[in-house]
Amino acid sequence: MLVLPKESRKLFKEPFGVLHRDMGTVLPELVGCTVYSVGDVVTHNLQKNGITPAIAVVDGQTMRSPCSRMPELSGECIRVENPPGTITDDLVKAISYAVDHPPVTIMVNGEEDLAVIPLVIAAPDGSVVLYGQPHKGVVLRTIDAGAKTAANELLRQFVRAGA
Repeated sequence: MLVLPKESRKLFKEPFGVLHRDMGTVLPELVGCTVYSVGDVVTHNLQKNGITPAIAVVDGQTMRSPCSRMPELSGECIRVENPPGTITDDLVKAISYAVDHPPVTIMVNGEEDLAVIPLVIAAPDGSVVLYGQPHKGVVLRTIDAGAKTAANELLRQFVRAGA
């Protein structure tokens, strides 16, 4: 399991992609793309607009409270443990599997926020990852070599538990 040290958490406050005020401004950019989502509200809003993400990573929570807009689960459902501030090996394995077997919903017991990093690394070039930026909007990250490099740089901020 990878753990994000407290002193590195500030690096994750800025959007890891292009911030949009609302889903309406994102939708035109999704045409013809494979879409991956992280977060219950983002996933729900995509579904409300007729888009089923190839992978949806959800935890039943929004801003640490139960989500009142729980998305419908699509395809296979994989359940994983992922405590807050971590990226577990099981989460990474589930994402890797899901990229090859869409549609998949990954239901996280814990926190799904940091799943954006391994998802960007695993997603194919040309696809997009969407996630919510609390109180600001939705972030869209188009997957290319630059996105993967940036995600790997963020991943280097983590330490392996027990190491």
